[in-house]
Amino acid sequence: MRVACEIRLDDNERRKLESLARGRKTPVRLAQRAKIVLLADKGIMNKTIAVELGINRRTVSRWRSRYAESGLSGIEKDLPHGGRKPISRNKIARGIIKKTTQERPKDATHWSTRSLAKELGINHSMVPRVWKANGRGAPPDRFFQNKSRRAARWSIRERR
Repeated sequence: MRVACEIRLDDNERRKLESLARGRKTPVRLAQRAKIVLLADKGIMNKTIAVELGINRRTVSRWRSRYAESGLSGIEKDLPHGGRKPISRNKIARGIIKKTTQERPKDATHWSTRSLAKELGINHSMVPRVWKANGRGAPPDRFFQNKSRRAARWSIRERR
């Protein structure tokens, strides 16, 4: 039979956890975790805590154990989730960067996300993700920059 980790709180820890459990600006997850630890400190079993808070017994066990191991920092943040690896982006990223940096579109000064996506036959939302992942924003609009410089010069002349 498994035995839950015993939790003993001192007055300072109890005060912090109670303020987290009652705080109006405390995220709901953190407030729930604080309640789990406070109830565990009273010697209540995991399944009773789960029923009282309306959550899964495994959830109670997880946060009770994490608090026992790491204290308050153990319940403040979730562990990082793995997530799916960006397989399709990695396959096409080299082509996107090459086209962006070394080629110009017909009848335009630069690639837009949609024109580049259409050229490569990919979804238009993938282009800015690849640009961002490679430390680039959208390619600069040289035509707009020249126009804005000219406009700035004209406004200075008009003031004189």
